[in-house]
Amino acid sequence: MSSRTRAHVYVTGNVQGVFYRATTRDAARERGVDGWVRNLDDGRVEAVFEGPESAVEELVEWCHTGSPAADVDDVDATYGEPEGLDGFEIRR
Repeated sequence: MSSRTRAHVYVTGNVQGVFYRATTRDAARERGVDGWVRNLDDGRVEAVFEGPESAVEELVEWCHTGSPAADVDDVDATYGEPEGLDGFEIRR
């Protein structure tokens, strides 16, 4: 079994109003990744992913494309120790 990790992610580009949060939630749940996602006032999307290293890395890579209507310019991910999140939610 792979060890768990945490990624704190900021996504820049046309990522609000394009179902980015909903598709991120669905992608995380499909991969068994816990955490949350929310829009920021500056137009970015912020997310935290916790789970098996390979699943978290796959989800961070997925963020570079995101939802079909998104136009992602940049993904900034910082890795650290998981804090024990359970489930995945969209924060408002």
